[in-house]
Amino acid sequence: MAQLSKILRNVEDCGLMFYCPGCKGMHMIKHGAGQRPRWQWNGNVDKPTFSPSILVRGTKMTEKGKADYNAWRDAGFPGLGHERQFDSMPTVCHSFVTDGRIQFLSDCTHELAGQTVDIPELPEWAQDE
Repeated sequence: MAQLSKILRNVEDCGLMFYCPGCKGMHMIKHGAGQRPRWQWNGNVDKPTFSPSILVRGTKMTEKGKADYNAWRDAGFPGLGHERQFDSMPTVCHSFVTDGRIQFLSDCTHELAGQTVDIPELPEWAQDE
């Protein structure tokens, strides 16, 4: 893995990662030849364009789930952890990346839905030393 620019990291198998300010985490696409899915990339490390859109689905704990988890942790993790389930909700981040800007579509479940922002610089923890 190597940092290609202030906003883009290279990962194995033609992967590219950038920081998503809506999800507050990294997103990855793969380009070029290889096992699908693959995106088109304009080759620009400072103002990348990826096609088609990027759709990331996941789950996150609700505030109740976090509180229940913290109570379980504070009690010393009693019982078997894999049997525990904490209240969670589905998440969606759906965007187009064009000329170094992220256009978040209206189906995003985070606060940047419907907005367009510059791809931010990689957070310190994702930068090469």
